[in-house]
Amino acid sequence: MAVLVRGGTVVTADREFRADVLCDGDVIVAIGENLDAPAGAEIVDATGRYVMPGGIDPHTHMELPFMGTVASEDFFSGTSAAAAGGTTMIIDFVIPAPQENILDAYKKWRGWAEKAACDYSFHVAITWWDDTVRDDMGTLSTEYGVNSFKHFMAYKNAIMCDDEVLVNSFSRARELGALATVHAENGELVYRLQQEMFDKGLTGPEGHPLSRPPEVEGEAANRAIRIAEVLGTPVYLVHTSCIDALEAVERAKLEGQRVFAEVLAQHLIIDDSVYRDPDWRTAAHHVMSPPFRSPEHQAALWRGLQSGLLNTTATDHCCFCTPQKEAGKDDFRSIPNGTGGVEDRMSVLWHHGVTTGRLTPSEFVKVTSTNCAQIFNIYPQKGAIEVGSDADLIVWDPNESRTISVDTHHQNIDYNIYEGMTVTGVCKTTLSRGRIVWHDGELRTERGTGRYIDRPCFPKYWDAQMLKNQQAEPTPVDRSGSK
Repeated sequence: MAVLVRGGTVVTADREFRADVLCDGDVIVAIGENLDAPAGAEIVDATGRYVMPGGIDPHTHMELPFMGTVASEDFFSGTSAAAAGGTTMIIDFVIPAPQENILDAYKKWRGWAEKAACDYSFHVAITWWDDTVRDDMGTLSTEYGVNSFKHFMAYKNAIMCDDEVLVNSFSRARELGALATVHAENGELVYRLQQEMFDKGLTGPEGHPLSRPPEVEGEAANRAIRIAEVLGTPVYLVHTSCIDALEAVERAKLEGQRVFAEVLAQHLIIDDSVYRDPDWRTAAHHVMSPPFRSPEHQAALWRGLQSGLLNTTATDHCCFCTPQKEAGKDDFRSIPNGTGGVEDRMSVLWHHGVTTGRLTPSEFVKVTSTNCAQIFNIYPQKGAIEVGSDADLIVWDPNESRTISVDTHHQNIDYNIYEGMTVTGVCKTTLSRGRIVWHDGELRTERGTGRYIDRPCFPKYWDAQMLKNQQAEPTPVDRSGSK
Protein backbone atom coordinates (compact mmCIF):
# COMPACT_ATOMS: atom_id res chain seq x y z
CA MET A 1 0.00 0.00 0.00
CA ALA A 2 1.18 3.52 -0.78
CA VAL A 3 1.98 5.95 2.03
CA LEU A 4 2.08 9.73 1.56
CA VAL A 5 3.99 11.71 4.17
CA ARG A 6 2.46 15.14 3.76
CA GLY A 7 3.26 18.66 4.92
CA GLY A 8 6.66 18.18 6.54
CA THR A 9 10.11 19.69 6.15
CA VAL A 10 12.47 17.17 4.59
CA VAL A 11 15.91 17.16 6.23
CA THR A 12 18.79 15.38 4.52
CA ALA A 13 22.53 15.46 5.11
CA ASP A 14 22.91 18.49 2.87
CA ARG A 15 19.69 20.57 3.02
CA GLU A 16 16.21 21.26 4.37
CA PHE A 17 13.20 21.83 2.10
CA ARG A 18 9.43 21.68 2.21
CA ALA A 19 8.10 18.59 0.42
CA ASP A 20 5.71 15.68 0.55
CA VAL A 21 7.20 12.18 0.20
CA LEU A 22 5.27 9.41 -1.55
CA CYS A 23 6.22 5.81 -0.86
CA ASP A 24 4.91 2.85 -2.82
CA GLY A 25 6.01 -0.66 -1.97
CA ASP A 26 9.55 -0.63 -0.60
CA VAL A 27 10.76 2.61 -2.12
CA ILE A 28 10.27 6.35 -2.42
CA VAL A 29 8.55 7.12 -5.71
CA ALA A 30 8.01 10.90 -5.59
CA ILE A 31 9.20 13.96 -3.66
CA GLY A 32 7.64 17.38 -4.12
CA GLU A 33 5.14 19.90 -2.90
CA ASN A 34 1.41 19.20 -2.93
CA LEU A 35 1.66 15.63 -4.20
CA ASP A 36 -1.61 13.84 -4.94
CA ALA A 37 -2.33 10.77 -2.86
CA PRO A 38 -3.02 7.61 -4.90
CA ALA A 39 -6.31 5.86 -4.26
CA GLY A 40 -6.16 3.93 -1.02
CA ALA A 41 -2.91 5.54 0.17
CA GLU A 42 -2.37 6.05 3.88
CA ILE A 43 -1.71 9.68 4.77
CA VAL A 44 0.80 10.62 7.48
CA ASP A 45 0.46 14.25 8.54
CA ALA A 46 3.95 15.73 9.09
CA THR A 47 2.85 19.36 9.43
CA GLY A 48 5.25 21.25 11.66
CA ARG A 49 7.61 18.28 11.80
CA TYR A 50 10.77 17.05 10.11
CA VAL A 51 10.91 14.13 7.68
CA MET A 52 14.34 12.47 7.85
CA PRO A 53 16.04 9.26 6.71
CA GLY A 54 15.65 6.47 9.24
CA GLY A 55 18.56 6.05 11.60
CA ILE A 56 21.20 3.40 11.00
CA ASP A 57 22.93 1.96 14.06
CA PRO A 58 26.23 0.45 12.88
CA HIS A 59 27.01 -1.32 16.14
CA THR A 60 24.56 -3.65 17.91
CA HIS A 61 24.73 -7.11 19.51
CA MET A 62 21.36 -8.88 19.47
CA GLU A 63 21.17 -12.26 21.26
CA LEU A 64 24.97 -12.35 21.56
CA PRO A 65 26.52 -15.32 23.41
CA PHE A 66 29.06 -13.59 25.66
CA MET A 67 30.79 -14.08 29.02
CA GLY A 68 28.86 -17.21 29.89
CA THR A 69 25.39 -15.90 29.05
CA VAL A 70 23.35 -14.62 26.10
CA ALA A 71 22.23 -11.02 25.56
CA SER A 72 18.58 -10.63 26.54
CA GLU A 73 17.58 -8.71 23.39
CA ASP A 74 16.79 -10.82 20.34
CA PHE A 75 16.56 -9.62 16.74
CA PHE A 76 12.81 -9.09 16.85
CA SER A 77 12.62 -7.23 20.16
CA GLY A 78 15.78 -5.26 19.38
CA THR A 79 14.76 -4.06 15.93
CA SER A 80 11.28 -3.27 17.24
CA ALA A 81 12.77 -1.09 19.98
CA ALA A 82 15.01 0.51 17.38
CA ALA A 83 11.99 1.37 15.22
CA ALA A 84 10.23 2.98 18.20
CA GLY A 85 13.16 5.37 18.50
CA GLY A 86 13.57 6.15 14.79
CA THR A 87 16.25 3.63 13.77
CA THR A 88 15.30 1.57 10.71
CA MET A 89 18.46 -0.50 10.18
CA ILE A 90 21.13 -2.09 12.34
CA ILE A 91 24.50 -3.60 11.50
CA ASP A 92 25.09 -6.39 13.99
CA PHE A 93 28.11 -8.66 14.51
CA VAL A 94 28.86 -12.26 13.76
CA ILE A 95 31.46 -13.29 16.37
CA PRO A 96 32.87 -16.77 15.79
CA ALA A 97 34.46 -18.57 18.70
CA PRO A 98 38.20 -19.24 18.27
CA GLN A 99 38.64 -22.04 15.72
CA GLU A 100 34.96 -21.85 14.70
CA ASN A 101 34.48 -21.72 10.94
CA ILE A 102 33.53 -18.12 10.17
CA LEU A 103 31.14 -19.03 7.36
CA ASP A 104 29.29 -21.45 9.66
CA ALA A 105 29.07 -18.73 12.31
CA TYR A 106 27.72 -16.27 9.75
CA LYS A 107 24.99 -18.68 8.68
CA LYS A 108 24.07 -19.30 12.33
CA TRP A 109 23.65 -15.56 12.97
CA ARG A 110 21.63 -15.17 9.75
CA GLY A 111 19.26 -17.81 11.10
CA TRP A 112 18.84 -15.96 14.39
CA ALA A 113 18.17 -12.71 12.52
CA GLU A 114 15.32 -14.05 10.39
CA LYS A 115 12.92 -12.80 13.08
CA ALA A 116 14.06 -9.16 12.65
CA ALA A 117 11.35 -6.53 12.20
CA CYS A 118 13.55 -4.00 10.37
CA ASP A 119 16.47 -4.28 7.98
CA TYR A 120 19.86 -5.52 9.12
CA SER A 121 23.34 -6.49 8.00
CA PHE A 122 26.45 -7.99 9.61
CA HIS A 123 30.06 -7.25 10.29
CA VAL A 124 31.99 -10.53 10.71
CA ALA A 125 34.63 -10.80 13.43
CA ILE A 126 37.97 -12.46 12.75
CA THR A 127 38.95 -14.21 15.97
CA TRP A 128 41.63 -16.57 14.65
CA TRP A 129 43.56 -17.22 11.45
CA ASP A 130 44.40 -19.91 8.93
CA ASP A 131 43.86 -20.37 5.20
CA THR A 132 40.21 -21.33 5.65
CA VAL A 133 39.55 -17.96 7.30
CA ARG A 134 41.24 -16.22 4.39
CA ASP A 135 39.12 -18.13 1.87
CA ASP A 136 35.88 -17.64 3.78
CA MET A 137 36.46 -13.88 3.98
CA GLY A 138 36.45 -13.95 0.19
CA THR A 139 33.24 -15.97 0.07
CA LEU A 140 31.54 -13.65 2.55
CA SER A 141 32.49 -10.57 0.56
CA THR A 142 31.56 -11.88 -2.88
CA GLU A 143 28.54 -14.07 -2.14
CA TYR A 144 27.01 -12.68 1.05
CA GLY A 145 27.48 -8.91 0.84
CA VAL A 146 29.87 -8.53 3.80
CA ASN A 147 32.27 -5.59 3.40
CA SER A 148 33.56 -5.19 6.96
CA PHE A 149 35.50 -7.47 9.27
CA LYS A 150 35.77 -6.87 13.02
CA HIS A 151 38.90 -7.28 15.16
CA PHE A 152 38.85 -7.36 18.96
CA MET A 153 42.14 -6.18 20.42
CA ALA A 154 40.71 -6.88 23.90
CA TYR A 155 39.30 -9.94 25.74
CA LYS A 156 42.45 -12.01 26.22
CA ASN A 157 41.96 -15.80 26.30
CA ALA A 158 38.69 -15.39 24.44
CA ILE A 159 38.28 -13.49 21.15
CA MET A 160 41.33 -11.19 21.23
CA CYS A 161 43.38 -10.82 18.03
CA ASP A 162 47.15 -10.69 18.29
CA ASP A 163 49.20 -8.70 15.79
CA GLU A 164 49.67 -11.73 13.54
CA VAL A 165 45.91 -12.07 13.09
CA LEU A 166 45.54 -8.31 12.59
CA VAL A 167 48.20 -8.21 9.88
CA ASN A 168 46.81 -11.23 8.02
CA SER A 169 43.20 -10.12 8.25
CA PHE A 170 43.90 -6.45 7.43
CA SER A 171 45.86 -7.57 4.36
CA ARG A 172 43.01 -9.80 3.21
CA ALA A 173 40.47 -7.02 3.78
CA ARG A 174 42.52 -4.72 1.56
CA GLU A 175 42.63 -7.36 -1.19
CA LEU A 176 38.85 -7.67 -1.03
CA GLY A 177 38.11 -3.95 -0.83
CA ALA A 178 36.63 -4.36 2.65
CA LEU A 179 36.90 -2.29 5.81
CA ALA A 180 38.86 -3.50 8.84
CA THR A 181 36.89 -2.51 11.92
CA VAL A 182 38.56 -2.52 15.33
CA HIS A 183 37.69 -2.65 19.02
CA ALA A 184 40.77 -0.80 20.23
CA GLU A 185 41.91 -1.75 23.73
CA ASN A 186 45.26 -3.34 24.60
CA GLY A 187 44.10 -6.72 25.85
CA GLU A 188 47.38 -7.61 27.53
CA LEU A 189 47.34 -4.42 29.59
CA VAL A 190 43.67 -4.84 30.48
CA TYR A 191 44.30 -8.41 31.64
CA ARG A 192 47.18 -7.29 33.85
CA LEU A 193 45.36 -4.28 35.28
CA GLN A 194 42.25 -6.31 36.01
CA GLN A 195 44.31 -8.65 38.15
CA GLU A 196 46.02 -5.74 39.91
CA MET A 197 42.69 -4.09 40.75
CA PHE A 198 41.25 -7.35 42.05
CA ASP A 199 44.34 -8.05 44.16
CA LYS A 200 43.98 -4.60 45.73
CA GLY A 201 40.47 -5.49 46.84
CA LEU A 202 38.67 -3.47 44.16
CA THR A 203 36.23 -6.21 43.28
CA GLY A 204 33.16 -4.08 42.52
CA PRO A 205 32.21 -2.20 39.33
CA GLU A 206 34.57 0.65 40.30
CA GLY A 207 37.45 -1.64 39.32
CA HIS A 208 36.23 -1.82 35.73
CA PRO A 209 37.24 1.69 34.51
CA LEU A 210 40.46 1.55 36.53
CA SER A 211 41.50 -1.57 34.61
CA ARG A 212 40.76 0.06 31.24
CA PRO A 213 42.22 3.59 31.42
CA PRO A 214 42.26 5.87 28.35
CA GLU A 215 45.91 5.04 27.62
CA VAL A 216 44.94 1.40 27.01
CA GLU A 217 42.52 2.46 24.30
CA GLY A 218 44.85 5.09 22.86
CA GLU A 219 47.73 2.64 22.43
CA ALA A 220 45.56 0.08 20.66
CA ALA A 221 43.91 2.67 18.43
CA ASN A 222 47.28 4.01 17.34
CA ARG A 223 48.65 0.49 16.76
CA ALA A 224 45.67 -0.55 14.65
CA ILE A 225 45.85 2.67 12.62
CA ARG A 226 49.60 2.27 12.00
CA ILE A 227 49.22 -1.38 10.96
CA ALA A 228 46.49 -0.29 8.56
CA GLU A 229 48.72 2.50 7.26
CA VAL A 230 51.57 0.12 6.42
CA LEU A 231 49.23 -2.31 4.70
CA GLY A 232 47.14 0.32 2.91
CA THR A 233 43.91 -0.86 4.52
CA PRO A 234 41.10 1.55 5.40
CA VAL A 235 40.17 1.14 9.05
CA TYR A 236 37.08 1.93 11.15
CA LEU A 237 37.37 2.34 14.93
CA VAL A 238 34.27 1.40 16.88
CA HIS A 239 33.15 3.11 20.13
CA THR A 240 35.91 5.74 20.32
CA SER A 241 35.64 6.89 23.93
CA CYS A 242 38.63 9.02 24.92
CA ILE A 243 41.00 11.82 23.98
CA ASP A 244 43.89 9.38 23.50
CA ALA A 245 42.10 7.46 20.74
CA LEU A 246 40.66 10.62 19.21
CA GLU A 247 44.16 12.08 18.90
CA ALA A 248 45.31 8.96 17.05
CA VAL A 249 42.41 9.36 14.62
CA GLU A 250 43.11 13.06 14.14
CA ARG A 251 46.80 12.50 13.47
CA ALA A 252 46.08 9.81 10.88
CA LYS A 253 43.40 11.83 9.10
CA LEU A 254 45.67 14.87 8.90
CA GLU A 255 48.27 12.62 7.27
CA GLY A 256 45.77 11.58 4.62
CA GLN A 257 45.09 8.10 5.92
CA ARG A 258 41.65 6.60 5.33
CA VAL A 259 40.38 6.26 8.91
CA PHE A 260 36.78 6.32 10.11
CA ALA A 261 35.68 6.53 13.74
CA GLU A 262 32.46 5.89 15.61
CA VAL A 263 31.26 7.27 18.93
CA LEU A 264 28.52 5.88 21.15
CA ALA A 265 25.70 8.15 22.26
CA GLN A 266 26.32 6.89 25.80
CA HIS A 267 29.94 8.05 25.83
CA LEU A 268 28.82 11.56 24.87
CA ILE A 269 26.34 11.83 27.74
CA ILE A 270 27.32 9.64 30.71
CA ASP A 271 30.53 9.99 32.73
CA ASP A 272 32.53 7.65 34.93
CA SER A 273 30.89 8.75 38.19
CA VAL A 274 28.30 6.00 37.56
CA TYR A 275 30.84 3.37 38.68
CA ARG A 276 30.98 4.93 42.13
CA ASP A 277 27.22 4.78 42.67
CA PRO A 278 26.51 3.13 46.04
CA ASP A 279 23.84 0.99 44.37
CA TRP A 280 25.76 -2.00 42.96
CA ARG A 281 22.98 -2.64 40.43
CA THR A 282 23.28 0.85 38.95
CA ALA A 283 27.06 0.65 38.72
CA ALA A 284 27.03 -2.83 37.21
CA HIS A 285 24.53 -1.89 34.53
CA HIS A 286 27.08 0.65 33.25
CA VAL A 287 29.85 -1.91 32.87
CA MET A 288 30.75 -1.89 29.19
CA SER A 289 34.01 -1.67 27.27
CA PRO A 290 35.49 0.81 26.76
CA PRO A 291 34.09 2.20 30.01
CA PHE A 292 32.52 5.58 30.58
CA ARG A 293 35.11 8.34 30.90
CA SER A 294 35.59 11.54 32.89
CA PRO A 295 33.91 14.73 31.60
CA GLU A 296 36.95 16.13 29.72
CA HIS A 297 36.79 13.14 27.39
CA GLN A 298 33.11 13.78 26.71
CA ALA A 299 33.85 17.39 25.76
CA ALA A 300 36.56 16.21 23.37
CA LEU A 301 34.23 13.63 21.80
CA TRP A 302 31.60 16.29 21.12
CA ARG A 303 34.26 18.41 19.41
CA GLY A 304 35.32 15.39 17.41
CA LEU A 305 31.74 14.79 16.27
CA GLN A 306 31.22 18.44 15.37
CA SER A 307 34.47 18.64 13.39
CA GLY A 308 34.02 15.40 11.47
CA LEU A 309 36.85 13.49 13.17
CA LEU A 310 34.13 11.17 14.43
CA ASN A 311 31.93 10.03 11.55
CA THR A 312 29.12 7.94 12.99
CA THR A 313 27.10 7.43 16.16
CA ALA A 314 26.12 4.02 17.50
CA THR A 315 24.99 2.28 20.69
CA ASP A 316 26.90 -1.01 21.06
CA HIS A 317 23.44 -2.19 22.17
CA CYS A 318 24.12 -5.35 24.18
CA CYS A 319 21.57 -6.00 26.91
CA PHE A 320 22.06 -8.04 30.06
CA CYS A 321 19.41 -8.03 32.78
CA THR A 322 20.21 -7.70 36.48
CA PRO A 323 20.39 -11.46 37.24
CA GLN A 324 22.92 -11.78 34.40
CA LYS A 325 24.99 -8.86 35.67
CA GLU A 326 25.02 -10.49 39.13
CA ALA A 327 27.37 -13.18 37.80
CA GLY A 328 30.05 -10.62 38.69
CA LYS A 329 28.69 -9.68 42.11
CA ASP A 330 32.01 -10.48 43.79
CA ASP A 331 34.32 -9.91 40.83
CA PHE A 332 33.89 -7.08 38.32
CA ARG A 333 35.75 -9.14 35.72
CA SER A 334 32.75 -11.47 35.49
CA ILE A 335 30.09 -8.79 34.97
CA PRO A 336 28.81 -9.24 31.39
CA ASN A 337 29.85 -6.16 29.43
CA GLY A 338 27.07 -4.20 27.76
CA THR A 339 24.31 -1.62 27.98
CA GLY A 340 21.09 -0.89 26.10
CA GLY A 341 20.36 2.21 24.06
CA VAL A 342 19.14 1.39 20.54
CA GLU A 343 15.72 2.91 21.25
CA ASP A 344 17.01 6.15 22.74
CA ARG A 345 20.04 7.05 20.59
CA MET A 346 18.18 9.40 18.25
CA SER A 347 16.34 11.38 20.94
CA VAL A 348 19.40 11.64 23.17
CA LEU A 349 21.54 12.93 20.30
CA TRP A 350 18.88 15.39 19.17
CA HIS A 351 18.40 16.73 22.69
CA HIS A 352 22.08 17.03 23.60
CA GLY A 353 23.26 17.81 20.08
CA VAL A 354 20.70 19.79 18.09
CA THR A 355 18.81 21.62 20.84
CA THR A 356 22.12 22.77 22.37
CA GLY A 357 23.43 24.07 19.03
CA ARG A 358 26.24 21.54 18.80
CA LEU A 359 24.72 20.01 15.66
CA THR A 360 22.43 21.28 12.92
CA PRO A 361 19.52 19.09 11.85
CA SER A 362 21.44 18.15 8.69
CA GLU A 363 24.52 17.25 10.73
CA PHE A 364 22.26 15.10 12.90
CA VAL A 365 21.15 13.21 9.80
CA LYS A 366 24.79 12.77 8.76
CA VAL A 367 25.97 11.25 12.02
CA THR A 368 22.89 9.08 12.66
CA SER A 369 22.30 7.77 9.13
CA THR A 370 23.95 9.11 5.98
CA ASN A 371 27.62 8.81 6.94
CA CYS A 372 27.08 5.21 7.98
CA ALA A 373 25.31 4.40 4.70
CA GLN A 374 28.17 5.91 2.72
CA ILE A 375 30.99 4.32 4.72
CA PHE A 376 29.43 0.85 4.48
CA ASN A 377 28.41 1.27 0.82
CA ILE A 378 24.61 1.18 1.02
CA TYR A 379 24.01 4.82 0.02
CA PRO A 380 21.66 6.05 -1.45
CA GLN A 381 19.64 2.87 -0.89
CA LYS A 382 19.80 3.83 2.78
CA GLY A 383 20.57 7.13 4.50
CA ALA A 384 18.89 9.26 1.82
CA ILE A 385 15.53 10.68 0.80
CA GLU A 386 15.66 10.27 -2.96
CA VAL A 387 13.41 8.74 -5.58
CA GLY A 388 14.39 5.06 -5.67
CA SER A 389 15.80 4.98 -2.15
CA ASP A 390 14.33 2.54 0.36
CA ALA A 391 11.34 4.10 2.06
CA ASP A 392 13.02 4.18 5.48
CA LEU A 393 11.68 7.43 6.90
CA ILE A 394 10.95 9.01 10.24
CA VAL A 395 8.63 11.87 11.10
CA TRP A 396 10.31 13.83 13.87
CA ASP A 397 8.79 16.34 16.25
CA PRO A 398 11.64 18.66 17.33
CA ASN A 399 9.55 20.28 20.06
CA GLU A 400 7.88 17.37 21.82
CA SER A 401 9.51 16.00 24.97
CA ARG A 402 9.47 12.62 26.66
CA THR A 403 11.02 11.14 29.78
CA ILE A 404 13.07 8.00 29.24
CA SER A 405 12.25 5.12 31.58
CA VAL A 406 12.50 1.36 31.87
CA ASP A 407 8.76 1.46 32.55
CA THR A 408 7.96 2.70 29.04
CA HIS A 409 10.82 1.57 26.82
CA HIS A 410 10.52 -1.35 24.39
CA GLN A 411 14.01 -2.78 24.96
CA ASN A 412 14.16 -6.23 26.55
CA ILE A 413 16.18 -5.22 29.62
CA ASP A 414 15.19 -4.37 33.19
CA TYR A 415 17.28 -1.19 33.33
CA ASN A 416 17.73 1.97 31.27
CA ILE A 417 21.01 3.88 31.50
CA TYR A 418 19.15 7.13 30.70
CA GLU A 419 16.50 6.53 33.38
CA GLY A 420 14.62 9.75 34.23
CA MET A 421 16.26 11.85 31.50
CA THR A 422 13.80 14.19 29.79
CA VAL A 423 14.66 14.73 26.14
CA THR A 424 13.23 17.08 23.54
CA GLY A 425 12.97 15.57 20.08
CA VAL A 426 10.65 12.60 19.55
CA CYS A 427 10.06 10.16 16.71
CA LYS A 428 6.34 10.24 15.92
CA THR A 429 6.24 7.87 12.93
CA THR A 430 8.69 5.31 11.53
CA LEU A 431 8.46 3.76 8.08
CA SER A 432 10.52 0.69 7.31
CA ARG A 433 10.61 0.15 3.53
CA GLY A 434 7.22 1.84 3.25
CA ARG A 435 5.54 0.02 6.14
CA ILE A 436 4.47 2.07 9.14
CA VAL A 437 6.07 0.26 12.07
CA TRP A 438 5.69 2.98 14.73
CA HIS A 439 3.05 5.70 14.90
CA ASP A 440 2.02 7.99 17.76
CA GLY A 441 3.21 5.60 20.45
CA GLU A 442 1.87 2.44 18.82
CA LEU A 443 4.39 -0.23 17.83
CA ARG A 444 3.32 -2.04 14.65
CA THR A 445 6.34 -4.20 13.91
CA GLU A 446 5.89 -7.72 12.58
CA ARG A 447 8.19 -10.64 13.20
CA GLY A 448 10.38 -11.53 10.23
CA THR A 449 9.63 -8.54 7.98
CA GLY A 450 13.20 -7.22 8.16
CA ARG A 451 15.45 -7.82 5.18
CA TYR A 452 19.16 -8.64 5.04
CA ILE A 453 21.05 -5.87 3.24
CA ASP A 454 24.04 -6.69 1.05
CA ARG A 455 26.98 -4.29 1.37
CA PRO A 456 29.29 -4.57 -1.66
CA CYS A 457 33.03 -4.09 -1.32
CA PHE A 458 34.98 -1.20 -2.86
CA PRO A 459 37.68 -2.85 -5.00
CA LYS A 460 38.24 0.03 -7.41
CA TYR A 461 38.34 2.59 -4.61
CA TRP A 462 40.77 0.58 -2.53
CA ASP A 463 43.00 -0.04 -5.60
CA ALA A 464 43.19 3.72 -6.08
CA GLN A 465 44.24 4.12 -2.45
CA MET A 466 46.99 1.54 -2.87
CA LEU A 467 48.28 3.26 -6.01
CA LYS A 468 48.41 6.52 -4.09
CA ASN A 469 50.38 4.86 -1.29
CA GLN A 470 52.84 3.34 -3.77
CA GLN A 471 53.41 6.41 -5.94
CA ALA A 472 56.68 7.36 -4.25
CA GLU A 473 58.83 4.31 -4.91
CA PRO A 474 62.01 4.30 -2.81
CA THR A 475 65.32 4.62 -4.65
CA PRO A 476 67.62 1.67 -3.92
CA VAL A 477 70.82 2.57 -2.15
CA ASP A 478 74.02 1.60 -3.99
CA ARG A 479 76.16 -0.18 -1.38
CA SER A 480 78.67 -1.67 -3.82
CA GLY A 481 81.28 0.97 -3.05
CA SER A 482 81.85 1.68 -6.75
CA LYS A 483 82.11 5.25 -8.00
